[in-house]
Amino acid sequence: MGELLRKELSTLPKDVVSVVRGKGLLNAIVINQKFDAWEVCLKLKENGLLAKPTHGDIIRFAPPLVINETQMRESIDIIRKTILSM
Repeated sequence: MGELLRKELSTLPKDVVSVVRGKGLLNAIVINQKFDAWEVCLKLKENGLLAKPTHGDIIRFAPPLVINETQMRESIDIIRKTILSM
């Protein structure tokens, strides 16, 4: 599941998401400096996904270990929708 998440996150626009990194299900994206990770996380919450901003420009994603592919794809869709709306 982690590989799927990283693969899909890496297709996000580079002008918003500059780096995708992670191992297993613990993953993060680095947000371009012109955006605020906290604001992105608030938008994610409005769209139905909780994520943790760290260090001002990093957003951590830590889905449950029991997540299935359908749930992961739903999460990816929320992340994509949110990032594209920025």
